[in-house]
Amino acid sequence: MDIVRAASDMFWSTKIWLPPNITWEDIRPGVRPDVNHADYRHLIYPIPLAVVIMMLRSLVERFWIAPIGKAIGIKSTGPKPPKANKTLEAAYNSNNRLNHKTTLRLTKQLDMTERQVEYWWRRRRAQDKPTTLVKFCETSWRCIYYTYSFIFGCIVMWDKSWLWDIKQCWYGYPHQSVSNDIWWYYMISMAFYWSLTASQFFDVKRKDFWQMFAHHMITILLMALSWVCNLHRVGSLVLLVHDCADIFLESAKLTKYAQYQKVCDTIFAFFTVIWIITRLMLYPRIIYSSSVEAPQILPMFPAYYIFNTLLILLLVLHIGWTYLILQIVVKAIKAGQMEGDVRSSSSDEISDSSENSRPTLSNGGTPKKPATPSKNGTTDRRMGQ
Repeated sequence: MDIVRAASDMFWSTKIWLPPNITWEDIRPGVRPDVNHADYRHLIYPIPLAVVIMMLRSLVERFWIAPIGKAIGIKSTGPKPPKANKTLEAAYNSNNRLNHKTTLRLTKQLDMTERQVEYWWRRRRAQDKPTTLVKFCETSWRCIYYTYSFIFGCIVMWDKSWLWDIKQCWYGYPHQSVSNDIWWYYMISMAFYWSLTASQFFDVKRKDFWQMFAHHMITILLMALSWVCNLHRVGSLVLLVHDCADIFLESAKLTKYAQYQKVCDTIFAFFTVIWIITRLMLYPRIIYSSSVEAPQILPMFPAYYIFNTLLILLLVLHIGWTYLILQIVVKAIKAGQMEGDVRSSSSDEISDSSENSRPTLSNGGTPKKPATPSKNGTTDRRMGQ
């Protein structure tokens, strides 16, 4: 226990997480009557809130989104199953990735040609793919959340001084009060990421499953640490800036599933413009304030450099993702429409050798490198994305 306590004391050293001459007691909730400091104990609340969000999502998808999807013609059934074959089924259940060695073994064992085995395998894997309606429901839920989050964020932040003057993020730090609306904004945002982390294990499986899982956990960690260190002002700005573009990305996916190609192209164009404005213009303004203005207002400390470095790395990712988005736009202009699917392939995706590579957008709003698309063909960001 002494070792654990010593390690905890070392990790939470005020020399790392707080400005000089500030202790944890100085920012303890209730220690000052004029300041309502963030309470680290409240970080437990997003977990039960995440359960509520997941229950709400289940009800909304089942009784609202799915009926709407069916009404507009979204496919709710998959392809026909292949002819039953116990040997092939056993081999598939053992490993659904078909290699040349397995193919040769099965052809000898079943007296089938390689083409027949490969054809059966493609049909069988197609059975495991989620239907378009399932993907439509998942995307609709994210679109609803991002729309709510952006609107709620605008309402919450509208009367906050640091929205209009970013330097207010640093004046008086760390003695900055957390208002009730900011408290809810932070807690609900964290709860949503907890729900995404949990739902990943039963949602459509993507090739970038573990990357997105790590992304969600890092996002939660950054939000939690910014809450503990009372950096909620700059954290709320980062959340708000990243919400808007995701609405249009998810909307583009929805119209793609509904086969409204022209609408999809138009929405994706809006998404590209808004992405550039928010991620390459407004977000760098936050970076400038944290990198140039903050050191002129308050004394620096190690945690500041940690958070600021992560924010800068996020900007670097935005630049890379913007390049890939523009590649998609150029290809779309040349083709006359948005080619492929604006959704990343599921983990069980199969592509015929005759199909061409096209750029797709991965989960979380980040473009993936050109890859073979699916025939039925997610995004999420935030602090640390």
